Amino acid sequence: DLEVLKDISMSVAESEVISILGPSGSGKSTMMNIIGCLDTPTSGSYKINGVEVGKMGKDQLAELRCKTFGFIFQRYNLLNSLKASENAALPAIYLGLNEEDRNKRAIELLKKLDLNNKLNNKPNELSGGQQQRVSIARALMNGGEIILADEPTGALDSKSGEMVMETIKSLHKQGHTIILVTHDSHIASQANRIIEIKDGEIISDVRKASEFYDMTDSVKNIKRSRLDAIKYSFLESLNMSVHAIISNKMRSLLTMLGIIIGIASVVSVVALGNASQAKILEQINSMGTNTIDIMPGTGFGDMRSGRVKTLKVGDSDYLGKQGFIDNSTPNVSASGTLVYENHSVTAQLKGVGAAFFDVKGKKIAQGRVFNQEEVNTMASVVVIDDNTLKEVFSEDANPVGKILIFNKKPLQIIGVTKKDNTPGPSSDSMNIWTPYTTAMYKINGSSDINSITVKISDKVNSQVAEESIENILTTLHGKKDFFMINSDSIKQTVESATNTMKLLIASIAVISLIVGGIGVMNIMLVSVTERTREIGLKKALGARKKVILGQFLTEAAVLTSIGGLIGIVAGIILAQIISKFADVPVAISGVSVAVSVIFSMVVGIIFGLIPSVKAANLDPIDALRYE
Repeated sequence: DLEVLKDISMSVAESEVISILGPSGSGKSTMMNIIGCLDTPTSGSYKINGVEVGKMGKDQLAELRCKTFGFIFQRYNLLNSLKASENAALPAIYLGLNEEDRNKRAIELLKKLDLNNKLNNKPNELSGGQQQRVSIARALMNGGEIILADEPTGALDSKSGEMVMETIKSLHKQGHTIILVTHDSHIASQANRIIEIKDGEIISDVRKASEFYDMTDSVKNIKRSRLDAIKYSFLESLNMSVHAIISNKMRSLLTMLGIIIGIASVVSVVALGNASQAKILEQINSMGTNTIDIMPGTGFGDMRSGRVKTLKVGDSDYLGKQGFIDNSTPNVSASGTLVYENHSVTAQLKGVGAAFFDVKGKKIAQGRVFNQEEVNTMASVVVIDDNTLKEVFSEDANPVGKILIFNKKPLQIIGVTKKDNTPGPSSDSMNIWTPYTTAMYKINGSSDINSITVKISDKVNSQVAEESIENILTTLHGKKDFFMINSDSIKQTVESATNTMKLLIASIAVISLIVGGIGVMNIMLVSVTERTREIGLKKALGARKKVILGQFLTEAAVLTSIGGLIGIVAGIILAQIISKFADVPVAISGVSVAVSVIFSMVVGIIFGLIPSVKAANLDPIDALRYE
């Protein structure tokens, strides 16, 4: 261990001007840092106004530096991103003075120091003497009862040095206690008391005739409620964070890039996923909502299903009487030649009940659908689809009332359905519908039916209804010689598949967000390293640990939140572009947008915590010495 100070014993009276004189390496700067509570002695006692400093916590020491001491550094230690007035006003932030009052006081102090025309200049736009005067204004901002000046003229030319010394003398007449550290005997001689130190020991302590003055420019303590203090601390942290982000635009943009990509991915994927799912479900609904189709055979793979004739009209009638079923209609199909005048085409005829169009959600473009009376009387009426209309007539024609010939049987057109958006090959085929009685007895000449379609009541669970239908028909037939297609099951399968796909892609997006968060942490750690001297300065001016922690956490949260907002906009634009080229509609989810913003803030706070804690735990004197 290196022993810097040895058996130092001294006291300082209020309103004294003391110079600590000694060569480089004698321990005078270490002595001043201990006096200013930037450093702590290994042993011994140090009291201010009778209070033992060694027993104070870090926050108490920060409060002491904030309210009691004012530091004038040899290298000025001004923040390059702040104007002269903002540099001078910095300590008042940690005192709790509001923006208007601290700016007013900073301007007054700078004007007294003949810097009224340099208020908006940044440090690199000021001379050395002007920068030192700004640092003096900063030292006086919170009152500066004790002014600690470390080689205040060491970096200045002789003329500027004299001006700074005259300013320091004037501060004495305002009642400030001045402690100067210097190796220049000429500067030291201007003090009322000269303490000479060599090799860590005081070798002389000479007092001249001293004049004592009362403080004329003190600053009152700021009293705030706890809620107001929290609000003030948050707003100031937010303000400083935004200022730091703007001052380092490129670094901030690169920090946000990972978050932007992750959020844009989440928003665009969810938007396109929701839209695609809605489109598919709309197409499924067009096939019939809450319906069950009962087919003969054992399943889709049954090669005999087309020849099995186990379903009867009686089965449909019996099911229609069940309380959980709204409608039941038998279905009969036939393929054949459709003739109208000189047109001859192949078409698919379907014999259905009067409720079929409601059950299957088919809309009428012209005319009407047949009613139950026409079903009962085997009326020779037919409803055609829009494909038949375009092929046999013309798209703008009105075929209602015209007679078609299907398999040599005349049928009168009573209606035309709207375009069928159901996916699959059937959407391009020509379909016509007639009462199932007409199809059975006039077209096919048989009482056999091909299938039964039932519509389940809205309040009934389709899975329970399917089980009930299976039990009923199995009992009626004596065995299970049929299978069912449940539209609700298809809908649930599609929803499950699309949700799984969205979850998979969203998981990839979340991984990119986490990677972005790690990027935030890395950049913030670099930022802490780059701004170590700034952190040390702020601690020297009275910033408490939680203030530094809050500022860096807020900065990380603001960075990721801005990145999140940009990502949302980018995601919406990306979704629109994909929608345009892929012909897929866009459905922006408010939930995904809100979750994205919240998640990006959480990422910022979580990944900003480590660098923030590192910054908050820096020792002020070590941070100030960092190169």
